Amino acid sequence: MKIRRILTVARKEVIHIKRDKPSLIISFMMPIMMLLIFGFAVNTDVNNVDFAVLDSSRTALSRELIASFSKSYYFREYAFVESVEELEYMIQAGEIKVGMVIPSDFSRNLKRRAASQIQILVDGSDPTIARTAASYAMAVTNAYSAEFQLTQIEKSGIKPSTASVTAAPMILYNPTLESAKFNVPGVVGLILQNITIILTALAMVREKELGTIEQLIMTPVTATELIIGKLIPYIAIGCYDFAVVMILSYLIFGVSVAGNILELILLGFIFLVGALATGMLISTVARNQAQAIQGALAFLLPSVLLSGFMFPRESMPIFIQWLSALFPITHFLVILRGIIVKGVNISYLMGSTVAMLLLIVITIGAAAAKFSKKLD
Repeated sequence: MKIRRILTVARKEVIHIKRDKPSLIISFMMPIMMLLIFGFAVNTDVNNVDFAVLDSSRTALSRELIASFSKSYYFREYAFVESVEELEYMIQAGEIKVGMVIPSDFSRNLKRRAASQIQILVDGSDPTIARTAASYAMAVTNAYSAEFQLTQIEKSGIKPSTASVTAAPMILYNPTLESAKFNVPGVVGLILQNITIILTALAMVREKELGTIEQLIMTPVTATELIIGKLIPYIAIGCYDFAVVMILSYLIFGVSVAGNILELILLGFIFLVGALATGMLISTVARNQAQAIQGALAFLLPSVLLSGFMFPRESMPIFIQWLSALFPITHFLVILRGIIVKGVNISYLMGSTVAMLLLIVITIGAAAAKFSKKLD
């Protein structure tokens, strides 16, 4: 064994790595990216849950109760509403997770030393957040009630007060808090994204490696025709996967579509086209199949962790939440759970739908421009 020969081989490998710039960038950037993503995103704590209030009492005592929620680490005041219908609309649209209803006789009951009850509406489409938020609401209400009773005792000497405040949580959409109703729609989105991106990225790069892409360029086929023709089989595969997964979700896990299935199919098809465009964009950068897989993983890993599929986005730092909004899957998961679990129509999901469409249009434009440039 000669050290010199070993060093010569190592030097040759270093030169090869330096020439392989995509792999070099992934090798150096992936550890940093994974550390930041896992450090910030992998968090099972539930805090800063947005809540809205219908305060029919409008008294100092009701404002103190609302303040006790806002000052807690668990809830974040989002809005005041004028009706229960407005409160329910915000929950259906995914703007808030918790709604609080304070009755008009709230303060009057307390002043008469009687019990007063508030209603807590909880979005049950995410069982983890719903279960935790309901517990937090009960704890904050009990703490407020105890503090109120202590204040009354101090005011009236040693005579105990019988006035108290209780919270009555109501879980919407998923009252039994079944995890399958939350997880299965997310899995549907991930299957559509992961399979189509990897297949498309590998297919395009395989043409380069085999040299057949040059043969296609020599034919009268235009760049647009070539792109569409290459994508059609993968669109068919993606539609097949989507249909099979939805049918099996119903037969095995009992997860049915509560909303409009035509809207679900339409938005699923649009998301599928966006995933194919992402795969094509990766293929224009990669020189071989190994680089294509590395590029696909560099995109898929953060998209899965930051999308809200595994960990609540509300618990992530603000800049991580903004970063997660750059992935179409983040918005598609909101759409899937909205239509499948909540049964809402597209008008309630307009924000997520527009954001997803915008990202997909940008991706398609970038992929088409990059691919056409390669062909030229």
